[in-house]
Amino acid sequence: MPSSDLAIPFFGYKSHVSIDRKFRFIRKWKTTDAAAGDGARLREGLLDKTNTASSVWADTAYRSKANEDFMEKEGFVSKVHRKKPHLKPMPRHIQKSNAGKSVIRSRVEHVFADQKSQTGLFIRTVGITRATMRIGLANIVYNMRRFLFLERISANA
Repeated sequence: MPSSDLAIPFFGYKSHVSIDRKFRFIRKWKTTDAAAGDGARLREGLLDKTNTASSVWADTAYRSKANEDFMEKEGFVSKVHRKKPHLKPMPRHIQKSNAGKSVIRSRVEHVFADQKSQTGLFIRTVGITRATMRIGLANIVYNMRRFLFLERISANA
Protein backbone atom coordinates (compact mmCIF):
# COMPACT_ATOMS: atom_id res chain seq x y z
CA MET A 1 0.00 0.00 0.00
CA PRO A 2 1.54 3.36 -1.02
CA SER A 3 2.11 5.91 1.70
CA SER A 4 -0.01 9.04 1.58
CA ASP A 5 0.76 12.54 2.72
CA LEU A 6 -1.42 14.08 5.36
CA ALA A 7 -3.62 16.90 4.18
CA ILE A 8 -2.32 19.86 6.14
CA PRO A 9 -3.91 23.25 5.53
CA PHE A 10 -1.46 26.09 4.92
CA PHE A 11 -2.20 29.65 5.93
CA GLY A 12 -0.12 32.57 4.78
CA TYR A 13 0.27 36.30 4.82
CA LYS A 14 1.07 38.91 2.19
CA SER A 15 3.09 42.07 2.58
CA HIS A 16 1.97 44.98 0.40
CA VAL A 17 4.44 47.87 0.27
CA SER A 18 4.75 51.34 -1.17
CA ILE A 19 8.35 52.17 -2.07
CA ASP A 20 9.94 55.57 -2.49
CA ARG A 21 11.10 55.53 -6.10
CA LYS A 22 14.12 57.76 -5.55
CA PHE A 23 15.60 56.32 -2.34
CA ARG A 24 13.83 52.92 -2.26
CA PHE A 25 12.60 53.21 1.31
CA ILE A 26 9.41 51.46 2.36
CA ARG A 27 7.03 54.37 2.96
CA LYS A 28 3.77 52.52 3.65
CA TRP A 29 2.89 48.89 4.10
CA LYS A 30 0.00 46.60 4.85
CA THR A 31 -0.20 42.97 5.87
CA THR A 32 -3.11 40.78 4.80
CA ASP A 33 -3.93 37.11 4.84
CA ALA A 34 -2.93 35.28 1.68
CA ALA A 35 -6.54 34.75 0.62
CA ALA A 36 -7.21 38.50 0.37
CA GLY A 37 -7.13 39.92 -3.13
CA ASP A 38 -4.24 42.24 -3.94
CA GLY A 39 -6.18 44.83 -5.91
CA ALA A 40 -8.26 46.36 -3.13
CA ARG A 41 -5.16 47.05 -0.98
CA LEU A 42 -4.21 49.91 -3.28
CA ARG A 43 -7.22 51.91 -2.09
CA GLU A 44 -6.57 51.13 1.58
CA GLY A 45 -3.88 53.71 2.23
CA LEU A 46 -0.88 52.28 0.39
CA LEU A 47 -0.44 55.23 -1.93
CA ASP A 48 1.38 58.29 -0.61
CA LYS A 49 0.99 61.76 -2.13
CA THR A 50 4.29 62.89 -0.56
CA ASN A 51 6.25 60.20 -2.41
CA THR A 52 9.03 61.35 -4.75
CA ALA A 53 6.93 60.40 -7.80
CA SER A 54 3.22 60.34 -8.59
CA SER A 55 3.40 57.22 -10.76
CA VAL A 56 2.07 53.92 -9.45
CA TRP A 57 4.04 50.88 -10.65
CA ALA A 58 2.34 47.58 -9.85
CA ASP A 59 1.69 44.14 -11.26
CA THR A 60 -1.51 43.00 -12.97
CA ALA A 61 -3.18 42.01 -9.70
CA TYR A 62 -3.65 45.72 -8.95
CA ARG A 63 -5.27 46.60 -12.30
CA SER A 64 -8.99 47.13 -12.03
CA LYS A 65 -11.49 49.79 -13.05
CA ALA A 66 -11.93 50.80 -9.41
CA ASN A 67 -8.17 51.23 -8.91
CA GLU A 68 -7.73 53.14 -12.16
CA ASP A 69 -10.57 55.50 -11.21
CA PHE A 70 -9.17 55.91 -7.70
CA MET A 71 -5.67 56.75 -8.97
CA GLU A 72 -7.02 59.27 -11.48
CA LYS A 73 -9.20 60.94 -8.83
CA GLU A 74 -6.30 61.13 -6.35
CA GLY A 75 -3.85 62.52 -8.92
CA PHE A 76 -1.68 59.44 -9.42
CA VAL A 77 -0.42 58.24 -12.81
CA SER A 78 -1.12 54.55 -13.42
CA LYS A 79 1.82 52.48 -14.62
CA VAL A 80 0.15 49.20 -13.67
CA HIS A 81 0.91 46.20 -15.88
CA ARG A 82 -1.73 45.14 -18.34
CA LYS A 83 -3.13 41.62 -18.37
CA LYS A 84 -2.84 39.24 -21.30
CA PRO A 85 -6.17 38.89 -23.12
CA HIS A 86 -7.88 35.59 -22.36
CA LEU A 87 -7.12 32.91 -25.00
CA LYS A 88 -5.32 35.45 -27.21
CA PRO A 89 -1.67 36.32 -27.66
CA MET A 90 -0.38 39.42 -25.90
CA PRO A 91 -0.36 42.37 -28.32
CA ARG A 92 3.20 43.48 -29.10
CA HIS A 93 2.72 47.08 -27.88
CA ILE A 94 1.37 45.90 -24.51
CA GLN A 95 4.22 43.40 -24.23
CA LYS A 96 6.77 46.19 -24.78
CA SER A 97 4.95 48.49 -22.37
CA ASN A 98 4.92 45.82 -19.63
CA ALA A 99 8.63 45.12 -20.19
CA GLY A 100 9.45 48.79 -19.67
CA LYS A 101 7.32 48.91 -16.53
CA SER A 102 9.05 45.82 -15.15
CA VAL A 103 12.38 47.64 -15.02
CA ILE A 104 10.99 50.14 -12.50
CA ARG A 105 8.69 47.69 -10.71
CA SER A 106 11.58 45.32 -10.03
CA ARG A 107 12.75 47.72 -7.31
CA VAL A 108 9.85 46.59 -5.16
CA GLU A 109 10.70 42.95 -5.78
CA HIS A 110 14.27 43.67 -4.64
CA VAL A 111 12.89 44.73 -1.25
CA PHE A 112 11.17 41.36 -0.79
CA ALA A 113 14.25 39.50 -2.00
CA ASP A 114 16.42 41.44 0.45
CA GLN A 115 14.08 40.65 3.32
CA LYS A 116 14.11 36.95 2.51
CA SER A 117 17.82 36.58 1.87
CA GLN A 118 19.44 39.05 4.27
CA THR A 119 17.08 38.88 7.23
CA GLY A 120 15.80 35.36 6.66
CA LEU A 121 12.20 36.56 6.78
CA PHE A 122 9.90 33.60 7.13
CA ILE A 123 6.55 34.19 8.78
CA ARG A 124 5.49 31.31 10.97
CA THR A 125 2.99 32.83 13.34
CA VAL A 126 -0.59 32.24 14.33
CA GLY A 127 -2.77 35.26 13.70
CA ILE A 128 -2.63 38.35 11.55
CA THR A 129 -1.57 40.57 14.46
CA ARG A 130 1.66 38.66 15.04
CA ALA A 131 2.34 38.42 11.32
CA THR A 132 1.78 42.17 10.96
CA MET A 133 4.24 42.85 13.77
CA ARG A 134 6.87 40.54 12.31
CA ILE A 135 6.52 41.98 8.80
CA GLY A 136 6.55 45.51 10.22
CA LEU A 137 9.81 44.84 12.06
CA ALA A 138 11.32 43.37 8.89
CA ASN A 139 10.30 46.55 7.04
CA ILE A 140 11.96 48.72 9.70
CA VAL A 141 15.14 46.64 9.49
CA TYR A 142 15.12 46.95 5.70
CA ASN A 143 14.77 50.75 5.92
CA MET A 144 17.59 50.99 8.44
CA ARG A 145 19.88 48.85 6.29
CA ARG A 146 18.93 50.92 3.22
CA PHE A 147 19.67 54.16 5.10
CA LEU A 148 23.10 52.90 6.15
CA PHE A 149 23.82 51.86 2.57
CA LEU A 150 22.87 55.32 1.26
CA GLU A 151 24.97 56.97 3.98
CA ARG A 152 28.00 54.86 2.97
CA ILE A 153 27.55 55.82 -0.67
CA SER A 154 27.29 59.54 0.10
CA ALA A 155 30.34 59.38 2.40
CA ASN A 156 32.43 57.76 -0.35
CA ALA A 157 31.33 60.27 -3.00
